[in-house]
Amino acid sequence: MKIWQWVQDELLGMHWLNEAIGAGLQALGVDTAGRLGASVQFFLYDTVKITVLLCVLIFGISYIQSFFPPERSKRILGRFRGLWANVAAALLGTVTPFCSCSSIPLFMGFTGAGLPVGVTFSFLISSPMVDLGSLVLLTSIFGARVAVVYVVLGLVVAVAGGVLIQKLGMERYVEPFILSAGGVDVSLPHLTQRDRLTYARAQMTGTLKKVFPYILAGVGVGAVIHNWIPAGWVEALLGGSNPLGVLLAVVVGVPMYADIFGTIPVAEALLAKGAQLGTVLAFMMAVTTLSLPSLIMLRKAVRPPLLALFVGVCVAGIVAVGYLFNALQVFFI
Repeated sequence: MKIWQWVQDELLGMHWLNEAIGAGLQALGVDTAGRLGASVQFFLYDTVKITVLLCVLIFGISYIQSFFPPERSKRILGRFRGLWANVAAALLGTVTPFCSCSSIPLFMGFTGAGLPVGVTFSFLISSPMVDLGSLVLLTSIFGARVAVVYVVLGLVVAVAGGVLIQKLGMERYVEPFILSAGGVDVSLPHLTQRDRLTYARAQMTGTLKKVFPYILAGVGVGAVIHNWIPAGWVEALLGGSNPLGVLLAVVVGVPMYADIFGTIPVAEALLAKGAQLGTVLAFMMAVTTLSLPSLIMLRKAVRPPLLALFVGVCVAGIVAVGYLFNALQVFFI
């Protein structure tokens, strides 16, 4: 347990980095006990920590992805039937890109390749919600127990949502051009070890360029919440005294566009100010799963009834997860 605590606090949480930045600021005459100095320390610490974790995670996950190009992923999913197909699709979503928008082209390709629409929606729900990055990042902030339960419940939402969509026969609401697109049947290239490392490095660099502005924005908002917003305000809106806190967090989170890296510092600051754990996690799920740009992209592939069902399933699942975590918060914190 001591070794794991060290991994969680020092390796993933990088507490040593926070102490080093604090000592450096104090050496420069900055009062880190004051609001401004504490905000600067929070901003520098979270920006560096999240950027380092981002680069390591994207490189590692991209290397894994090099073994699962779309055509191979389609073949793997095609081997499963019924509930197990939804489970396989949800698990496959954990090794795909973090951004909800980046998962939609793969969803279109899988659907066009003839995979059941319920299976492809299980993939679409899980991909941004419960990727491997969220497991590591949540562990660094909230601990391994919270991270594992979060991922498991996210997979349950993805599987249940896909099964429901399949049972309701929603294939008729997929746009015809998607169904006739021909899917992802292309030749599978042979990649050398060097090719895979080059691919992983390119993915890491490209993703960092794309998400770094959101990291800065998220850390900036987190610094303001952490050091300038009175705790009483956060507790009144998102604390245990407000039974509608989870719903409020989801309503605020859905229109936003960010990924797990941009939402982590905001969630960390909200929790420190008295927000309930489930409310914070529901906010993170809503932001990463149901961003407005991704819904606009998805509308091009599916008709309004299916889009509305997708949003409804995700919102219902996220709200349920939020209230469940709040009810069991005493076991996690």
